[in-house]
Amino acid sequence: MASSVVKRVSRKGRGRRRNAPMSEINVTPFVDVMLVLLVIFMVAAPLMTAGVPLKLPETAATAVPSESEEPLVISIPVEGNITLMNAPVGEAELVGRLSAMLAERQSDRIFLRADGSNPYARVVQVMGALNAAGFTDIVLVTDTGGPRMDE
Repeated sequence: MASSVVKRVSRKGRGRRRNAPMSEINVTPFVDVMLVLLVIFMVAAPLMTAGVPLKLPETAATAVPSESEEPLVISIPVEGNITLMNAPVGEAELVGRLSAMLAERQSDRIFLRADGSNPYARVVQVMGALNAAGFTDIVLVTDTGGPRMDE
């Protein structure tokens, strides 16, 4: 009878152990989260543009260059109170609040948004209040695509 010798082979060199940490990154959940965030921002971005709904008049004017600080915006709807940075302001307190805001700013530029259905007199009265408060650089905000005068 021949005796056979059984040789035990060690498993150290081949394959991975079952409880070893995984060194691969699963990208699928990351991509899923990024796509959900993209959809959320695409839906939310148009909602953050303007707080007061106005039908701005259309002109052929070009855009004004942007500033370094947040623009100061005053809106004149057809009905309702004048709004200063999305907060309603009474006409009696308008000059006082504007003067206080001008003291804290570097620029005297203000953007005036007025609904196209407003009477000319009301827009000019608000522009006079802006001038009385110390604002000399008044930018009238309009929509593009209006008629040109030279056509």
